[in-house]
Amino acid sequence: METILFLAFTEADGSLSKLALETLASAQSLAASLPGSKLLAGLVGATIQPAADSIAACGASRILGVCGAEFAQSRYSTDAAASEAIAKAAAASIILAPAGSRANRTLAGVAQRLGGRIDTHVTALAAAEGKLAVTRWYYRQRMEGTLSRTSRPWVVLLESGCAEAYAGPSGSATVEGVLVALPAIRTEVTGLKSPPADQQTIRPDAKLLFVAGAGWTKKQPDGQAHPAEAEQLILGFLSRAQASLGSTKSLVDLSGEGQEVLKFMTHLNQIGQTGATPRHQKGLATCCHGEEPHTVGWRFINERRAINLNAACSWAQGKADVLYVADSFEVMRKVNALLGASS
Repeated sequence: METILFLAFTEADGSLSKLALETLASAQSLAASLPGSKLLAGLVGATIQPAADSIAACGASRILGVCGAEFAQSRYSTDAAASEAIAKAAAASIILAPAGSRANRTLAGVAQRLGGRIDTHVTALAAAEGKLAVTRWYYRQRMEGTLSRTSRPWVVLLESGCAEAYAGPSGSATVEGVLVALPAIRTEVTGLKSPPADQQTIRPDAKLLFVAGAGWTKKQPDGQAHPAEAEQLILGFLSRAQASLGSTKSLVDLSGEGQEVLKFMTHLNQIGQTGATPRHQKGLATCCHGEEPHTVGWRFINERRAINLNAACSWAQGKADVLYVADSFEVMRKVNALLGASS
C-alpha cells in the first residue's frame, strides 16, 4: 500500500499553477491504479487556502499546509524545511511534485534528508503489477526509459504537458497546519525585476512556438542582410500572436562568427539537442533547415509547420506536417499586416 503525497508550491495569489494541476491529475490517476493507496495533498506558500479550496474535491484524504510570509518567495532553506515537514507529517512513500523552479532546486535535498530517492524530468506514470513505474527521457530526449524503485520515500518530479490539468469543482477545504522548525534565514528578497510584457519572448503556456533560424541574418535577394527588419518582423509577430520564441543553435552562435545577430536572441531560446524541448500545441519554423539536432527538440510539438525557400530541406523529409516554400520576410510581412488589421 502506497501513501501518495501531491506536493506543490502556490503562486503569489495563493492559487496553483497549470503544471501543479497537471501533477495533481497524475497523482489522482496513480492513486486509483494502485490498490489500497491513499492520496494526500501538501501545499506551501504565503497563503494556501485558495489553492486548498480549488482542489477540495480531488479525493485527498488530508490536505497539509505550511504558510506564512517566510514561504512567499523561493528560498532553499525555507522551501526544503517546509517540504520535509509535510512529507514526514504525511508519512508519504511516494511524493509527486510539479517540475517547477522551486521543486527542481529543493526536492533533491529533501529526498536526501528523508533517506529516499528522487527522479526528475519524468514524463509519464503507470502502475505495472501493482507498482509505480515512471517514464523519462535520456540523452537529450533521444532515448526513452521506464524504471521503478523499491526505495521509499520516492520523490518524482513531473514535467509539464504530460497530463490534462485537474479541473474539479472548488469547495471548502480543511487544511491541517504543519509546524516547521525554520532554520536561520540568511537571504532576503527585496523585490522582483522582470522585463516588460512586450519584451518577454519565452512563454511556456503559449499555444504557438515561433522559431527563427540563421537565415534571418543572411543576405537577402538584394544582396544585403536586413537584421533590423528581421527583428521588427519577429517581435511584431510575437507581440500580436503572443507566441513563444525559439531559435536554432546556429542563430544564437552567429556572434562568434563575426556576423550580426538578433539582439533579443539568447541561448535560453535555443530549441533542440543542446537546447530546450518545448510542448506547445503548434510550431512554426522560419529560415531554418530542419536538421536533426534542431528538430529533436520538436518531438512534443503537436503540429509542425515550416517556411523555407528550399523545397528539398530537411523539413520536407517528413519532419514537418506542412512546408511553405516561400520567403519568410515576405510571409511575415503579410501575416503581421493581417494580424494588425484584425486587432
